[in-house]
Amino acid sequence: MTATITTERLILRPLTLDDADAAFEWTSDERVTKFMPYAPHENTEVTKEWLRSIPDIDNVFDFGFVRKSDNKLIGSGGIRLKDDGFWDFGYNFRYDCWNMGYATEASAAMIDYVRRKFGAECFRAECAVENTGSARVMEKCGLHFVRNGEYSTFDGTKTFRSKIYELKEGNQ
Repeated sequence: MTATITTERLILRPLTLDDADAAFEWTSDERVTKFMPYAPHENTEVTKEWLRSIPDIDNVFDFGFVRKSDNKLIGSGGIRLKDDGFWDFGYNFRYDCWNMGYATEASAAMIDYVRRKFGAECFRAECAVENTGSARVMEKCGLHFVRNGEYSTFDGTKTFRSKIYELKEGNQ
């Protein structure tokens, strides 16, 4: 079960079907989805399908990011344990919320949450080479570039060259 986490400016909480209209604001925006593995949502029914598909399983935590100042849902993201022991995380925000530090704040909170809850020490994130804003977020969260890679959209129509960032703590 996904917890609720509070930061200085955000509340990270589980997403619900009631979030469909707010989430549609960024899931339908081609500026936001440009480097995401999903296609822009064409209507709120697609957004509702996505919200219904969010798993409620151990070691997978998906959050809605609510701005505390106005109680508006402005983005979403998650962190999940992969088979290789790394916790992978990602995020996306409404376009008008870019370059305000929200992605760094939310990512740092998700990392801290699994550190405290599970003693997590290995973290990973990936972004398209052209997505310099996300690369900066990863670096601000303490991750370091380790290698190039690639990922594809869910429908397989696009492939992105990517940068993979990792953080290994402790005796890893």
